[in-house]
Amino acid sequence: MKTAFKFKEYIWLVETIHKARKITFSEIQEKWLRSSLSEGVELARSTFNRHKDAIQDMFGIYIECDRQNGYKYYIGNDEVLENDSVQNWLLSTLSVNNIISESLSLQKRILLQSVPTEDDYLGMVIEAMKKSVRIAVDYRKYGTDNPNHLNFEPYCIKLFKQRWYILGHFHRDATEEKPESDYFGVFSFDRILDMELTDIKFRIDPDFDAQEYFDECYGVLVGDDTKPERIVIRAYGFERYYLRDLRMHISQREIGQGENYADFELFMRPTIDFSGHLLSRGSQIKVLSPQWLADEIHDMHLEAAMMYESK
Repeated sequence: MKTAFKFKEYIWLVETIHKARKITFSEIQEKWLRSSLSEGVELARSTFNRHKDAIQDMFGIYIECDRQNGYKYYIGNDEVLENDSVQNWLLSTLSVNNIISESLSLQKRILLQSVPTEDDYLGMVIEAMKKSVRIAVDYRKYGTDNPNHLNFEPYCIKLFKQRWYILGHFHRDATEEKPESDYFGVFSFDRILDMELTDIKFRIDPDFDAQEYFDECYGVLVGDDTKPERIVIRAYGFERYYLRDLRMHISQREIGQGENYADFELFMRPTIDFSGHLLSRGSQIKVLSPQWLADEIHDMHLEAAMMYESK
């Protein structure tokens, strides 16, 4: 069996079990025979078991069996398909790719959004993470023509709003001349001018959790000392439906609604990129609390309006 076809079967199997939550093998068989992948041929139990093992090895997704309640299959680590995990992103990407690859006759009617791949740098960073070696980069920030030469430990990478970012850890032991230095920095791949792997090994902090590190953030801004706090916003009109379908943050939950609005609560760091997102929603979103954030968005709207006043 061709590898591409196997991938399609793996993806179909994970999606089928994930949607059903719990499902017997006979129910999987029924759905399989109704799918175009089967071509009318039953899914052998031995093939199913091999697929389960392959899915675990390739995607880190565990298909378990509840033997005490009707021998029903389920995703043992279902949480990886509910958040911004590699498994969820990879599975979604491959699933969409499968659908589109079967519809090439419609390629001019399927419009996609490009994501800069930064293939060379992305591959180098992943290699450095595997080898646990520091990387050296020439990095040019916005607003300056002079690049900085940086040397840091690559802790993790993150994709946000069509850009790849790397979280670098800087550490310097104390000397007679300088005190110990220990901090993180986030860098965009598209502002890296040059990169090379060094021979300097490092050990990642065993307590470091990449998902947890960014949990309180809207995007990638974490080092501006903004503290996390409770935020309440009111979404009007269709905006309330958009927020129900696509949360702004993992902590978002709906806490009330009225005739033409819904209130949402979030617990996160209200950094400047989050303020910019709220500003982009115009009159569709109002900040109810904290008051300082409501005042900030109010002033930003006024400043924007003043730019359109006639001279």
